[in-house]
Amino acid sequence: MDSNAFQNPGQKIAVIGATGSGKTTFAQNLGKILGYRVIELDSIHWLPNWEEEEWDNIRSQVDEMTNQPGWVCDGNYRQVRKMLWPKADTIVWLNYPFLVVFARLFKRSLVRVFGKVELWNGNRERFRSLFMSKDSLFLWLFKSYPRHKREYPLEFAKPEYQHLQIIRLTNPGETEAWLKEVEKRQSAD
Repeated sequence: MDSNAFQNPGQKIAVIGATGSGKTTFAQNLGKILGYRVIELDSIHWLPNWEEEEWDNIRSQVDEMTNQPGWVCDGNYRQVRKMLWPKADTIVWLNYPFLVVFARLFKRSLVRVFGKVELWNGNRERFRSLFMSKDSLFLWLFKSYPRHKREYPLEFAKPEYQHLQIIRLTNPGETEAWLKEVEKRQSAD
């Protein structure tokens, strides 16, 4: 975390991080601990056959789902940031080193491809699209990772986001320890 003191999450939490960093798993775990609704942006974005939902429809759905406290939303989509972040009270940034994220993405991709894991709306990742296409998640990681490292601190400094508590977790061990502390404090309440 950015400081040595433990930071308790709020009731409206956005989880961000590089592709493959573990945002969805983290959000699901945090939502379970806190008893909050989990909103997975990818499941709203991707329709059957990898068709993309219209952004106006996505924003409308997310707006409706975030009108009450008690939610954890994972995803980096810029197209919903200006609507989502003002409603949030906490941002959890899984800000891991590139090699950690790359290794996680590689392992996750192999499990999904060879396990034929259904993701959203019947969609499954395919070896060719993951490793040998212009839409490869690995190409996206190389492109987006440095941009997020630059962009997020600049976004956090904007006046419209000054209300946000930023919890920056820099490695999976720190993340696990933070989740355990959240769970411990929940149990004590």
